[in-house]
Amino acid sequence: MKNLQSTQKMKNAGLLVSAFLLTCVFTLATQKCNAQSAKPWIAPASASQVKNPFAGDANAAKEGKKLYVTYCTPCHGNTGKGDGIAAAALNPKPANHTSEAVQNEPDGSLYWKMTEGRGPMISYKQLLKDNQRWQLVCYIKTLGKKK
Repeated sequence: MKNLQSTQKMKNAGLLVSAFLLTCVFTLATQKCNAQSAKPWIAPASASQVKNPFAGDANAAKEGKKLYVTYCTPCHGNTGKGDGIAAAALNPKPANHTSEAVQNEPDGSLYWKMTEGRGPMISYKQLLKDNQRWQLVCYIKTLGKKK
């Protein structure tokens, strides 16, 4: 009986140590992810040089708006201010597309960001065609004028 109790205590101690170690690993991983996502999101210089084939095309912006409503508003909101219904739960918070910082970003940088993604924003490389991502960039650039 004494050996059985001793064995049970060792199992319990092992479970406690395992739980503690898992908690430590989870905490460190979360801190690392939060630290990475807190860094400024800067596209490579080469992306900034890529020209938007639809720049200045009002029809492209119109098509981009349709895509924006479907794919972007849950996080970025109806007006692009980063206040969508899902925004409260996200870290980092979604970008304010009406902000001077976003509006001054080169089209190629915005295109690169939506193509590559960065947690919690997904990559749209497989979900949207190249021209659709460019259309989104065209629409995002109109949001600065609607402040």
